[in-house]
Amino acid sequence: MSEPLSLPVAVSADWLREHRDQVVLVDSRWYLDGRSGRDAHRSGHLPGAVFTDLDADLAAPAGPGNGRHPLPDPVDFADTLGRLGIGDGSSVVVYDDAGGSVAARLVWMLRVLGTPAAFLDGGVQAWNGGLEEGDVTPEPAHRTPVPWPGDRVVHTDTVRARAGDPAHLLVDARARGRYTGERPAPVDARPGHVPGARSAEWTGNLDGDGFLAAPEALRERFAALGADSADTVTAYCGSGVTACHDLLALEHAGYTGARLYPGSWSRWGGDDSLPVETGDPHA
Repeated sequence: MSEPLSLPVAVSADWLREHRDQVVLVDSRWYLDGRSGRDAHRSGHLPGAVFTDLDADLAAPAGPGNGRHPLPDPVDFADTLGRLGIGDGSSVVVYDDAGGSVAARLVWMLRVLGTPAAFLDGGVQAWNGGLEEGDVTPEPAHRTPVPWPGDRVVHTDTVRARAGDPAHLLVDARARGRYTGERPAPVDARPGHVPGARSAEWTGNLDGDGFLAAPEALRERFAALGADSADTVTAYCGSGVTACHDLLALEHAGYTGARLYPGSWSRWGGDDSLPVETGDPHA
């Protein structure tokens, strides 16, 4: 493996073809409706891509105090990365088939730990080369455990203390109907959103062709939500996955230091003692 690369948050299929031997390629497909991402991988994946399972590899066990996809223990995560062939000096490209909304989770996790990582813009659909079938067994690599940086991860007590404070912008990456409460998903314990949060559905980070929008367009989007004047920006979603797409889009737009609320709505909405807001007071 060559020296680590300096990667933007997303790379094109053409870029990947030119740099394939310099990165670990990861297939992170996962489906909220219960379909198997591993089966999708076995049916056809980009050549050499290893598979990672969101539930088993990129999250600790779910629990009422943590939400559906808590961040994994740093030692467990390092063991997972080493098993996938992602070592201390690796550069990583992750893909899915959902606009980067799943791939963003691993990309954000790696980037906040200092590992160069990007998602494949356009996902598997943008790849016009051949696909491989079956499983991929990577060569294990050494990975040193690194704690999650405290300035990039926010817990429920902090969100509660700052809810509604425009100096601490909170954005909700879920579909707008879930944010307003008009169309809650079956996985949502209650309809609505954290009081004061702004709707920033992750799909709004894409252009009309399903690729990551230009930095200036994203800058305009998040500035309209209050990002320019906020001291901190925090993203959440249903369980801390698609929120990472907002975080990467914020970085692409030039905002630094945005934070993840890992528990997200699965943690907040699941606690009846916490307040809920419905509708959109900012519309």
